[in-house]
Amino acid sequence: MNYALLNSIHGTADLKRLRPDQLPELASQMRHYLIETLAPIGGHLGAGLGVVELTIALHYLLNSPRDKIIWDVGHQAYPHKILTGRLPGMPGIRQYGGLCGFTKRAESDHDPFGAGHASTSISAAYGMAVGRDLSHQDHQVVAVIGDGALTGGMAFEAMNHAGGNNNKLLVILNDNEMSIAPNVGAMSSYLARIISGRSYTQAKDTAKRILEKLPGALDAAKRVEEHVKGMITPGTLFEEMGFRYIGPVDGHDFDHLLPTLQNCSRLNGPTLLHVVTRKGLGFSPAEEDPETWHGLGPYDVKTGEPFKSSGQAASYTQVFADMLADMADADDRVVAITAAMPGGTGLTRFAARHPDRCFDVGIAEQHAVTFAGGLAASGKRPYVAIYSTFMQRAYDQIIHDICIQNLPVTFCLDRAGIVGADGATHTGMFDLAFMRNLPNMTVMAPKDEAELRRMLVTSLTIDGPVAIRYPRGHGYGVSIEDSSPLPVGHAEVLTEGDSGLVIAVGSRVHDALQAVETLRSEHGRAMTLLNLRFIKPLDEQAIMIHLKSGQPLIIVEEGVAAGGAGQQIAVLALQHGWHGPFAHIAMPDAFPAHGTQAEILRDLGLDAAGILSRLRQLIA
Repeated sequence: MNYALLNSIHGTADLKRLRPDQLPELASQMRHYLIETLAPIGGHLGAGLGVVELTIALHYLLNSPRDKIIWDVGHQAYPHKILTGRLPGMPGIRQYGGLCGFTKRAESDHDPFGAGHASTSISAAYGMAVGRDLSHQDHQVVAVIGDGALTGGMAFEAMNHAGGNNNKLLVILNDNEMSIAPNVGAMSSYLARIISGRSYTQAKDTAKRILEKLPGALDAAKRVEEHVKGMITPGTLFEEMGFRYIGPVDGHDFDHLLPTLQNCSRLNGPTLLHVVTRKGLGFSPAEEDPETWHGLGPYDVKTGEPFKSSGQAASYTQVFADMLADMADADDRVVAITAAMPGGTGLTRFAARHPDRCFDVGIAEQHAVTFAGGLAASGKRPYVAIYSTFMQRAYDQIIHDICIQNLPVTFCLDRAGIVGADGATHTGMFDLAFMRNLPNMTVMAPKDEAELRRMLVTSLTIDGPVAIRYPRGHGYGVSIEDSSPLPVGHAEVLTEGDSGLVIAVGSRVHDALQAVETLRSEHGRAMTLLNLRFIKPLDEQAIMIHLKSGQPLIIVEEGVAAGGAGQQIAVLALQHGWHGPFAHIAMPDAFPAHGTQAEILRDLGLDAAGILSRLRQLIA
């Protein structure tokens, strides 16, 4: 396709020079560009395709970076990046050294707030609006939030706060899935333009001033207005929260978008504009299957088929989901919970076999945890499958509602450790540190997919809270026939030697084994390798039996060093009088870059080569 018009946009100033009748062609070129550019590298395609016209309209009318546009989550920000001077970097988005896949303050002045987790945009935007007013400035502040992110309680907390005040704020609800609104047509678009227009608002304000002088008249008029609007618009909830509701408006029609946005920018106080879009618009596979095409790897741009690597072992996520479904077959107490990620966590497999025992609570991790607590208190055995990075949002509930009451809830922490292209916001680097500190909590990490199955079975034997953390990606293709429970709190000895002790946690065990075996074959130095398996309770006996004073001690874990398993083991060794060379190979006190998992593990020295290098240093 000819991208002449798109290639002429080097920033928002170039966009503003276009005529309104050129904008549909720009949208068409941008859509095709995204489909073709992401095909060889993958990325978050569907969300971006759905907001092309909305993004163009916002930047056409507003003056970013002076005006602030905050994108919730950031999956939908690819068109925003293109229009704000980052078009040349798009072929390398989410690649090592390339553009971030989300908004990032350090990347551009047009990104006023970083995004990664959902439901944060309204809080951040309202903070900016209040900051603007305290500084006596007059720029626009706009939050764009999807209907999925609006299921997060934080979004409603922010609206409750903002709606009770009169700071100027525009929230755009990008409704692409939940069917909040009736079908969008000419009448609803016409009504949106009328309700947001100057004549309507001036008449409403004049009537308000008159009715304020008549006892009871204002309340009666407000009820009539809400009743009439409630019959033709779905905005009663937002109006009750203090927002002026406008919409729904067709998010793909510039004739509707531009005048409505222009009208909204003139309104004072908090306003919510309801825009209806179609996720994945312009690419039929993404339109028909928005969940799969939310974010994925490389694909064939002609057929729409994702490229699949042949001969790979099953992923940890698949093994988890299949095993949990098997456990539910045998035990009707087993239930599964996810927070808006049934596909990502594998629970679509569980739901197919046990639909009445699988619960998707939406983007509401706090509720998911306490809901699980209620199920556990009722005699069920809930398994809460949430990415490690998202579980951080529910830490208080884990402590207060689960651990204090010692309820048998199992937390299945997918994507623990390095995740790759999604970078810092999605890296599961803290779970080992924050879970192992909690009383009553058992913490496990499998070395492979077979051990993951056994840990799931083990969790059913523990009458208290359990956390199992496992990495993103594929297993090793090992046999998964053994489904017997593990002895709780016991490490596994993989190699024995008299040159020192290596203790590896979960995802780092296989690379540590490779390093130890290479050291033996190349240098004739044999070291003992422990697969820790249980971060809590710690197998202190096995550690001290194999730890000889004066010999090296090396701990390897794919988590943050501060507060991790390595520090706990080091304290144990010192308390028992050990002294000798020591290395803790873990993630430093810094957020990682984005790139492939292999690239980041290499940079952190957590791959086999990095571990081997440290072993050589210590035995020298």
